[in-house]
Parts: sequence; C-alpha cells; structure tokens
Amino acid sequence: MKLYVGNLAYNVSDDQLRDLFARFGTPDSARVITDRDTGQSKGFGFVEFSNPDEAKQAMSLNGSEFSGRNLTVNEARPKNPGGSR
Repeated sequence: MKLYVGNLAYNVSDDQLRDLFARFGTPDSARVITDRDTGQSKGFGFVEFSNPDEAKQAMSLNGSEFSGRNLTVNEARPKNPGGSR
C-alpha cells in the first residue's frame, strides 16, 4: 500500500521519512519528491508498505507534528495519465 505524506518540511530527507514510518513496520520505500530542475523538496513524499496492516497503522500519523509541521498522511491515489506540462 502506498501512502501520500504531505506538508513535509523542506529539509526532510528520504531517510528521515523512512525512520518516521519504521515504527509501524518496515517500509519498502520512502521518497521525498523533489523539483527536477532545482532539486528542492516539493514538501511531500510517498511511503510504501507491502503489509497493508502496517500501512493502515501508519496513517495514524495524519495530523501529527514532524519537523515543526502537521503532516497529512493518507492512501495515495493513482497518478493521472498524461502530464500537465
């Protein structure tokens, strides 16, 4: 199950994101999305769990504070086909 994690502080790394969610199990991946031109964080990321129960428990982080910001955590929606550019 893939989770969307929004409202991340711009200095949060992939490893910090993984560590935050590791208390619920072992994430398969944790990635902060960055701007391809500047490399600057876009303030959101994705965490994937192969165990859906761990992912559901991890959603309890929704609204919790991390690095001075209240997180938005929910199940990721599928990407829309085609780009907006």
